Amino acid sequence: MQLHSNFNERVVLRPEDREWVASPASGVERQMLDRIGDEVARATTIVRFAPNSSFEPHGHELGEEYLVLDGVFSDESGEYSAGHYVRNPPGSSHTPFTREGATIFVKLRQFDPMDLAPKSIDTRKADFSPGLVDGLSVLPLQNAGTEGVALVKWEPGTRFNRHRHWGGEEILVLDGTFQDELGDYPKGTWLRNPHLSEHTPFSEDGCLIYVKTGHLPA
Repeated sequence: MQLHSNFNERVVLRPEDREWVASPASGVERQMLDRIGDEVARATTIVRFAPNSSFEPHGHELGEEYLVLDGVFSDESGEYSAGHYVRNPPGSSHTPFTREGATIFVKLRQFDPMDLAPKSIDTRKADFSPGLVDGLSVLPLQNAGTEGVALVKWEPGTRFNRHRHWGGEEILVLDGTFQDELGDYPKGTWLRNPHLSEHTPFSEDGCLIYVKTGHLPA
């Protein structure tokens, strides 16, 4: 399968643009955002688990990164409630399940091969630091090679400088409405801006976004 596999193209997917599709596992549905491959794929996906659903044990040859959007997602390493950010490095494996149900934003097979450190951060308890402009605060989640991952809070009326994305930029709007000169992006919108793209972002009402930069092919 090839879905939004041209990383030179800008992609914007709002919640109404996507449909839930059944996965091979019972009680598990997904919204595919980008994908190169079939069941073993370089993929970015929103996955919804019904209560008491699970996946078979599986490994992560090239790593797994996920953010729990709602519910409680679990494996043999622990329970991860909404707001938890988890990285399972290349070579790791687990058997995921959920008792009460959960929705996660997950990225597969997108690690640098040398990025081998597991990570779990409860972002709802972590401290944000002031950003580069007034009204902006940042919670760094990962920096490895050229890749950077963070949560960014925008207070109402915050405007950022025009900037260029070396290695691209990917955004998932977690709350509120994110904006730039090209449009408005409400909660649940996923954006992917290619290498060397530019924009001038702002938020009139405030928002919280997941941001990954520097990870797309040049």
